[in-house]
Amino acid sequence: MDNMNVHLKIGVSGDAGSFSEEAGRLYLIRQGIEGGIVYATDMEGVLARLDDGSIDLGIFPVVNSQGGLVRQAFDAMGQHIFAVVDELWFEVQQCLLVLPGVKRSDITQIVSHPQALIQCERYINREFKSASGVEWADTAKAANDLKNGVLPATSAVIAPARCANLYQLEILERNIQDMRPNLTTFIIVKK
Repeated sequence: MDNMNVHLKIGVSGDAGSFSEEAGRLYLIRQGIEGGIVYATDMEGVLARLDDGSIDLGIFPVVNSQGGLVRQAFDAMGQHIFAVVDELWFEVQQCLLVLPGVKRSDITQIVSHPQALIQCERYINREFKSASGVEWADTAKAANDLKNGVLPATSAVIAPARCANLYQLEILERNIQDMRPNLTTFIIVKK
């Protein structure tokens, strides 16, 4: 893309701290594009913002080396007309986050995006046999919702390490994904 010195808005599927935000920032840097991030909770939100013109580009994950196709992305893509302009491979390193003071033995549920739960399935089954897995719209949203009391205090979330600082959470364990490298393909789209 030839967008030097152009300030674009790039929509990401997730809240502040999401892997999509990281991928979006990395893409802007690699392309030499000046741009701002617009947060959309999911892929549908990114594509809807493309449709209404409130963003210039969108970025979201479509496939993971362990979890396979990101179903939510393909569901959303079937509802919109857009053009794929690029792709970005990004290594995802999942972390287990909790509220300050929560111990492993306190955890009753593990909350995250379905892809993150799949990517950490063996870890969860080995380390938290009695905890239930709960699907959430976004990894960073789960972290934010834990901080804000939307989720029970006995929840742990699987999210990027950056979410610990953003949402005043503690990292109980890093790199809990079952496979390394844990690569995700993000696509960059325009109207």
